[in-house]
Amino acid sequence: MGYKVAVVGATGNVGREMLTILEERGFPADEVVALASRRSVGQEVSYGDKTLKVKALEGYDFSDVDIALMSAGGEVSKVWSPKIGAQGCVVIDNSSAWRYDQDVPLIVPEVNADAVTGFAKKNIIANPNCSTAQLVVALKPLHDHAKIKRVVVATYQSVSGAGKEGMDELFEQSRAVFVADPVEKKKFTKRIAFNVIPHIDVFMEDGSTKEEWKVMAETKKMLDPKIKVTCTAVRVPVFIGHSEAVNIEFEKPITADEARDILREAPGCLVIDKHEDGGYVTPYESAGEDATYISRIREDQTIDNGLNIWVVSDNLRKGAALNTVQIAELLVNRGLLKQRRAA
Repeated sequence: MGYKVAVVGATGNVGREMLTILEERGFPADEVVALASRRSVGQEVSYGDKTLKVKALEGYDFSDVDIALMSAGGEVSKVWSPKIGAQGCVVIDNSSAWRYDQDVPLIVPEVNADAVTGFAKKNIIANPNCSTAQLVVALKPLHDHAKIKRVVVATYQSVSGAGKEGMDELFEQSRAVFVADPVEKKKFTKRIAFNVIPHIDVFMEDGSTKEEWKVMAETKKMLDPKIKVTCTAVRVPVFIGHSEAVNIEFEKPITADEARDILREAPGCLVIDKHEDGGYVTPYESAGEDATYISRIREDQTIDNGLNIWVVSDNLRKGAALNTVQIAELLVNRGLLKQRRAA
């Protein structure tokens, strides 16, 4: 007998992707429920060859649900995740609401799988920020080998990270440019079509944005609190796929060839690094793929024990939906999730 899984926020980009990945990976679910806000009730979403009718989150009984995959935003999660967890259902939350709670594990299975056992305190597990997830998948094996001291990262983040509204705005603005219509901005602070915007999330007192702070805080929580991290996060006119230019300083010597060999063997990583035209991965090629792609591996001659790498991943998959499902698989495979309904 399989598990009962609820996908909360099932009508959004990530929620739909969660449903797709649950089916693709053959997750042992004998019942999947699609939930969203009341205004989405009755909409239909796909789960494999099945069509699910969306039900309302408010008032739903989670007493026989094993796992709730949450992708309904931070405010919804703050209210509902504790209520769902209190009913005995394990919540895996994709928002930022619980990532920094000391009683909630923040998990990327390739990086810190053992920390998942801490979920029992609140029955909540947090999924990291999309840009952090792919970053730590690449950093973890290198850190294990040569110990990272400092990371400088510039992210080039697709508009799908801002939801359906972000994707719609890029499409509509691009069309407007070509037909010479006025370009309207709604979701982003400046025009995104044929432009880049060095601003994601709100500004903080030190001049950083919240997105940049997330990369720092989450990397430290999952990988090593001693690592120094600084980030510049940029929104780019790409529909799907986040890219990152990463400069890493290590305590111990490491060559580019060693790093290539290490990353080729690392879980979740796929190295495509040829010193020729097209011998690297771009976000367009990462869309729909599960891997974290690593290219442009080279030594930084300006510091001791330094490397530069280029990291690309589908932000809707590894950055969100895939990682969430992988956490659910981790619970099942380690015997941490007991079926709540009698066989």
